[in-house]
Amino acid sequence: MSDEAVRLCPVGEDDLVVLEQFLTDPEAAGPFSWFGWADPGRFRRGWAENGLLSSDGGQLMVAAGAERLGFVAWRKVVTGPASYCWNIGAQLLPEAQGRGVGTEAQRLLTRYLFAHTPVMRIEADTEAENVAEQRALEKVGFTREGLARSIVFRDGRWRDVVSYGVLRDDASWL
Repeated sequence: MSDEAVRLCPVGEDDLVVLEQFLTDPEAAGPFSWFGWADPGRFRRGWAENGLLSSDGGQLMVAAGAERLGFVAWRKVVTGPASYCWNIGAQLLPEAQGRGVGTEAQRLLTRYLFAHTPVMRIEADTEAENVAEQRALEKVGFTREGLARSIVFRDGRWRDVVSYGVLRDDASWL
């Protein structure tokens, strides 16, 4: 892995191969994100349509130097007739995990969304067993807000999910 600083960048056509790994390779997806085989053309169609960036969400590559380490994503969650928040997530290749890359990528994405959209709230969720992701979100400034029991079906059983949130007013670290 490159010693250069972690940064986010738009998905380029050459990056689609990296994204497709998360849909076709259980090892790349990792133990908390493998939900079975998925449509490998999904990212290519989205990229051809809008570069994987829209007013309802998007995806950016996580990079260090020229190396692609994974991606971050966000999607709009409508909370009322005139309001919404973002739900964010990150997916890293195995060789990028455990080095603070995910924490920094989510910090950069949170800063980006607060700087370029009017939302008051950004949320994230992760499986209760994914302690590393919970620590990363807390380091970024997210607050643990609750537990949804048996809400995600993966690998033959129902799993609990922990919810996190950060408000624009909480984000003094911006």
